[in-house]
Amino acid sequence: MTDSELRELMRVSAEKGRRALFDEYCAYVYAIAAMKLKNCASREDIEECVSDVFAEIYRACSGDNGYDGDLRGIIGVIARRTATDYFRRLSVRSGRSVPIDDTVGELRSSEDIVASAESAELSRILMSCVKSLGEPDTTIITQQYYYGRTVREIAAVLKMTDSAVQKRSVRARAKLRELLSERGVEDI
Repeated sequence: MTDSELRELMRVSAEKGRRALFDEYCAYVYAIAAMKLKNCASREDIEECVSDVFAEIYRACSGDNGYDGDLRGIIGVIARRTATDYFRRLSVRSGRSVPIDDTVGELRSSEDIVASAESAELSRILMSCVKSLGEPDTTIITQQYYYGRTVREIAAVLKMTDSAVQKRSVRARAKLRELLSERGVEDI
């Protein structure tokens, strides 16, 4: 669902819009909160942080002064700030600080949870757009870019001519770029 579709849904029905916003961005917000709080919070604390993030997001996106920019950007900022505040509160409440060894271990880790979540979200959007192309375009794009098949191989499977597959591929890629652009994805 695109940002404009989410905003329209929130305008029509605040409850449905909030549910759709939550469904769309829950994994992203949870990944940010878990990364920030992993050394000092329980699972319940992380879930409470996620709930507070969404409360703040709803506040930022509603009313006359609603945010009209990129939702992913504002959601990421709110999630990071809220998780940082939780980290500070939990660290003070428990009377402990995070040992430097834990922090150094974080810096050395090659896994970036936020980047992984963003990559998974991008893959989900891409596959959704490819599926919306319809047949045989979905099959052509999938066979070309996922399986690495040639135009001739695809034409044989689909019982089409090579030139027909080539033309459909060009048109499908143009349509795919348009669909991705509508969803805010420019560079793939």
